[in-house]
Amino acid sequence: MVGFTPYYTSSDGIFTIFKNDCNKILPFFNNSVDLIFADPPYFLSNGGNTIRNGQIVSVNKAEWDEMPEYNELYNYNLSWIKNCRNALKPDGTIWISGTVHNIFSILQALKDAEYKILNVITWQKTNPPPNFYKKIFLQSTEYIVFARKDKKITHLFNYNDLFVINNNKRMSDVWTLPAVQRWEKRNGEHPTQKPLNLLSRIILSATKEGDTILDPFSGSSTTGIAANLLNRKYFGIELSEDYLKYSIKRKQEILNPEMFKEILSRIKDYQSINKK
Repeated sequence: MVGFTPYYTSSDGIFTIFKNDCNKILPFFNNSVDLIFADPPYFLSNGGNTIRNGQIVSVNKAEWDEMPEYNELYNYNLSWIKNCRNALKPDGTIWISGTVHNIFSILQALKDAEYKILNVITWQKTNPPPNFYKKIFLQSTEYIVFARKDKKITHLFNYNDLFVINNNKRMSDVWTLPAVQRWEKRNGEHPTQKPLNLLSRIILSATKEGDTILDPFSGSSTTGIAANLLNRKYFGIELSEDYLKYSIKRKQEILNPEMFKEILSRIKDYQSINKK
């Protein structure tokens, strides 16, 4: 990419990550990306506590997760969402994850950036983390906004594959899937890592083999691992060198044919589509 040297490009040429602010790099993709998955900061670091592995621990993750003022939050979201729109092909789609802490700001920014909002998917976790507080309901869901770039140009949607995945029934906007599991963290851990089965479903929903997928907040590159397992090309953007190194370990793991096969066997939706 002109003006930017990748932090890492895999030997197979389909996994590239950049160490930079996404707003600096996104404009250079200019109408070249089929799907964007974005997992922006949820801004949950508010000084509270939670339970992890049976112990009370702080919910604070890092400075990047501290809640800004509402106007600052909206302007932040609008900036990267506009840049993502310019990166998408005319028929491209964007998928953005969030919770009640940031999802309303994201929805407003998508509307103001002139996307067409298609669905708000509710991801219901089969194994939600325990909640420290006993004055609220257990928080077992997150949301994923599904939108397309252009209001008039239709998008790819693999209805038939999703029908098969969902036991020959039309798939709804409530997805019941586990949160990230232990086997997904064997090369390291990211505090907001998403499960491969969630990203694989998104990718299988709205892309085809050979398509280009981008993640502007790539973290540990779950999006990239899912993309490569499903024969899609990946670009990720991340500021943290620790997470970039974690991403490289994960990619190098699936460069081993046996590990590739083993991890692909855990992608349930792919196995459903391809079983004989």
